[in-house]
Amino acid sequence: MSSFLTAVTGRRQTTCRTASWWLSPELASVCAARRLTREKLAHWGLDDQVETAELLVSELVGNAVEHAYGPVRLSFSAEDGLLRCEVEDENPDLPHLRVVDADAESGRGLFLVDVLSCCWGGERTARGKAIWFELPACDRTETGTPIGALAPVAA
Repeated sequence: MSSFLTAVTGRRQTTCRTASWWLSPELASVCAARRLTREKLAHWGLDDQVETAELLVSELVGNAVEHAYGPVRLSFSAEDGLLRCEVEDENPDLPHLRVVDADAESGRGLFLVDVLSCCWGGERTARGKAIWFELPACDRTETGTPIGALAPVAA
């Protein structure tokens, strides 16, 4: 099939990298999520996105641990030039952006996600809800081409 796709479109088939972990509903999972994020993105060659992804993942996992119950699932996928990070928990209530006072000690997590990601959202799932964000993803260890991007095939 990929030969057919290449012959007809002159492009390679896209590739998708995925990873997923279950985390326990405790504060230590925030540190584990940051470590998993650093390790997986470094392994995929997405060094330019490690800091931002690590910060945003820690916000979402922190929210899940604080406001939900049951295990938390952290998932990544990189395809078509985008890194998608998703945090799923068992609480069906979707979060919303809120305005916080300058001296408030909490409440800025989704604001950071909104400002630093390409896009983000949330949806109810069979288990509760999933909150996700996307960042641009270029693999710096190889060609600098966005992961999974359709690139012309050399003649």
